[in-house]
Amino acid sequence: MWGFLSALISGALMSIQGVFNTNVTKQTSLWVSTGWVQFSAFLVCVAAWFFTGRESIGMLWQVEAKYNLLGGVIGAFITITVIRSMGSLGTARAVMLIVISQLAVAYLIELLGIFGVERADFQWRKLLGMLICIAGVVIFKWK
Repeated sequence: MWGFLSALISGALMSIQGVFNTNVTKQTSLWVSTGWVQFSAFLVCVAAWFFTGRESIGMLWQVEAKYNLLGGVIGAFITITVIRSMGSLGTARAVMLIVISQLAVAYLIELLGIFGVERADFQWRKLLGMLICIAGVVIFKWK
């Protein structure tokens, strides 16, 4: 149940964050806005680290697959692409395409078993679900 609620909250927060970041970008610049997002997230994480447990930061260098440490780099590009897509497509259209892209890439990662994810078997119903999502975007965009 907590996973379901966390996913719903995450989606809502991502949409709100995208709107906020796009508004800040309109008043500053893409890189200033993106930098602020990453810097303020860093400050929140440092504060949380101080209050919750203070695990060793050195543990990062013991992560076996070093490519997993690229999450922050990817996060910066996520911020940039969300800002750009919301600015040009509008919030609802951008979020729909973002979610479909997330779903498609996540399913491919599972099918191929890459990045340490357990390999999953192909299922037609999942492909059908993806096609229904794409049809939803077409219907939503239809004037």
